[in-house]
Amino acid sequence: MSTDVTAKTPAPAPPGREGGASGGGLLQLMLDGMRRNMRQYGMLMALGLIVVLFAVWSDGDLLLPRNVSNLVLQNSYILILAIGMMLVIIAGHIDLSVGSLTAFVGSIAAVLMVRNDLPWPVAVILCLAIGAAAGAWQGFFIAYLGIPSFIVTLAGMLLFRGLTEIFLKGQTLGPFPKDLQKLANGFLPEVGPNTNYHNLTLLLGFALIAFVVYQEVRDRKRQQEFSLDVPPVKLFLLKLVALVAAVLTVTLLLASYKGAPIVLLILGVLVVGFGYLMRNAIIGRHIYAIGGNLPAAKLSGVKDKKVTFLVFLNMGMLAALAGLVFAARFNAASPKAGLNFELEAIAASFIGGASMSGGVGTVLGAIIGGLVLGVLNNGMNLVGVGTDWQQVIKGAVLLAAVGFDVWNKRRVGS
Repeated sequence: MSTDVTAKTPAPAPPGREGGASGGGLLQLMLDGMRRNMRQYGMLMALGLIVVLFAVWSDGDLLLPRNVSNLVLQNSYILILAIGMMLVIIAGHIDLSVGSLTAFVGSIAAVLMVRNDLPWPVAVILCLAIGAAAGAWQGFFIAYLGIPSFIVTLAGMLLFRGLTEIFLKGQTLGPFPKDLQKLANGFLPEVGPNTNYHNLTLLLGFALIAFVVYQEVRDRKRQQEFSLDVPPVKLFLLKLVALVAAVLTVTLLLASYKGAPIVLLILGVLVVGFGYLMRNAIIGRHIYAIGGNLPAAKLSGVKDKKVTFLVFLNMGMLAALAGLVFAARFNAASPKAGLNFELEAIAASFIGGASMSGGVGTVLGAIIGGLVLGVLNNGMNLVGVGTDWQQVIKGAVLLAAVGFDVWNKRRVGS
């Protein structure tokens, strides 16, 4: 007599739900989630490790409130450029002119405000318009004439650097109005009772925590509604706790010094605005589409020339904003300003998860990549690493980040 035995295989857990964890526990869930989201978590973990390393190596000097505030001020203009550069790279292009354009806009600002006594709000608007026009000029050659972005922006790099020398006549020009200096060096005003902390910074920090939690929960629910894969519940909660702890720590450090720098608010608005644009707006999806697969995007009706033109126009305007912040921070416009800024912005984008082939990257990733470079620079200065070895280490980090991207693509493909 034969016995018919039917093996019952348990049905897989629906996307977004935590499967049975009898053998693995929380650690196994974390490892599985990180394998599936290697690009998302890799650089975030690297940033955390770099912060811990230099905090220990510098005997805690890295995390002193004053140093954290200086870290924001010193890297603000690179982070602004990195946001725009990330969009350019996602669209499948590159921009080598942003450092020279930063210097050029700074020189125009100096001529308008220092030489001609133009009111600073009017000068700021004119400078942003000039930056947008410069970006649009390059975007026209790239999008509508089909000239490679490398060639167009290389020409722009030389052109804007030469115009900077012409406008400044080879000299440093300053100082800028004090109100403009506050844009790059100022802090939020004190309000409310004396609590030994900056009350307005605390309020903004708690509001940011609430926004982060709301955004993460909403994104998870939306992914579940469309039957997309989401991390396990325990890993998701662990991620939320880590995000809240990071924001709270930075908030308390800034609030215990002079409060949040004004430029940090500008960065916050840019991150939220461009993050929403790239996640939810139609043009954001089109930018990803033309960078990921241009022929398919064209067949889908994407106006690739218009999108490319707007991407470079936006890059020019952000370069102008970075130029104003840089000039205001150092209270002068210099012919040598902006040197290698384009390389820093490109490195921040690739370290933050952008792909050489386009179509991949996030605005938050650009910020993380910029912070990795900023913490490396700041930490190595604190512990006395020479500038020669600093260049070697930053080059190795960039190479490792791009190598990681290539390895991750091959792993996913296999």
